Amino acid sequence: MLIRLHPDIPSQRHIRHIAEVLEHGGLVIYPTDTIYAIGCDVNKPKALERLAHLKGANPKNPDFSFIFSDIRQVAEYTPPLDKTVFKLLKHNLPGPFTFILPANHKVPKLFKGKKKTIGVRIPGNNIPLEIVRALGRPILSSSIHAEDEVIDYITDPGLIYERYGHLADIVIDGGYGNNVASTVVDCTGEEPVIVREGIGKLES
Repeated sequence: MLIRLHPDIPSQRHIRHIAEVLEHGGLVIYPTDTIYAIGCDVNKPKALERLAHLKGANPKNPDFSFIFSDIRQVAEYTPPLDKTVFKLLKHNLPGPFTFILPANHKVPKLFKGKKKTIGVRIPGNNIPLEIVRALGRPILSSSIHAEDEVIDYITDPGLIYERYGHLADIVIDGGYGNNVASTVVDCTGEEPVIVREGIGKLES
């Protein structure tokens, strides 16, 4: 199913329907402030396994991000953040960043493994933020990569639906995406370290 949503003011009726599909273990392809992504409800183990299988990842320790609606929600899945990290997140989110943070005791239970970190995303795009608010918990998320030697990411949602619509229960058309991924910042050490330069320019 292809659903078109306005990127700034998405239809709440459609948002509720998308949240219900996620609650029932579905996969959804959606826009972010960088590239298009595919995700599932963090509380649905079978959906996590399905997503991990699609991405060729270990379901007990996948390299997936958590899409949150705000920093307050992040605190439910991490130990208390020190002032430096909290300030960094507050200055740069919502925005095109993935912050790697230590995970608290809730996270290994979700993955039935020993996952010790999470990738935190609060995109500057209202569509995923509204979905997470409607769902009431984060979405596990992974990038949609192009099967192409020239480009890494597809920006046209129509083409994404044509190529990858069979992998997901819903594809959201929120307009053209970007072709540059998020900037990844590792905050698990003494000092934050940029491990991947992306579209985001970090403000300290």
